[in-house]
Amino acid sequence: MEKITLKTEYRALLILLATIGLSIWAYPQLPLRVASHWGFNGEVNGWMSRDFHSILFPALMIGMYIMFLAVPYFDPKKERYLEFAKVYRLMRDAILFMLLGVYATASFYNLNYDINVGIIVATLLGILMIVLGNYFGKLKRNWFIGLRSPWALSSENVWNKTHRFGGRLFMIWGLLIIIAPWLNFQAAMAILVGGIALIIVSVNVYAYQLYRQEKKQKIS
Repeated sequence: MEKITLKTEYRALLILLATIGLSIWAYPQLPLRVASHWGFNGEVNGWMSRDFHSILFPALMIGMYIMFLAVPYFDPKKERYLEFAKVYRLMRDAILFMLLGVYATASFYNLNYDINVGIIVATLLGILMIVLGNYFGKLKRNWFIGLRSPWALSSENVWNKTHRFGGRLFMIWGLLIIIAPWLNFQAAMAILVGGIALIIVSVNVYAYQLYRQEKKQKIS
């Protein structure tokens, strides 16, 4: 991996500082019990304490940031990360930014701001899937990041084609997630649950077919 410097980490650090700052600012204004989970209809169906709310997301995001820093050093293919270091950091920062958006949305809702949590969170998640899908094709073979399967890991060609194919599916799914809150409950659940199930099956079937084709070409 590239050497870790302020230049490589400033976006992630700013996101973490914003999260911590929001937590400190909002804490004294929050009620003792805050809403923590919403259904597709926008109604609250989960609660947690103010203390847990104020600690959970900042701690989760700091933990994820440390995990992203550590992952390349535990990967048997750690040398490949240098080939997509910028993309790796961009995807990491996009995930952290989405989590900050979710945390800010939940916090402001509990501060009695008139916001639609379902629409905002779905939009953030959908945009994240579009961003991730757009960059999947630039990931190089590794054991931790990407659409990994035995067949995708079998060769560079299968890996690259699988990730370009899967990336397009993720972008389409992201667009559907954005519109999901405007649909009825059954349609929204079909997009959210059925979408990821369809992607998993499609990507693995596609990778397996590529693997079989490549194997036949080698034999012949």
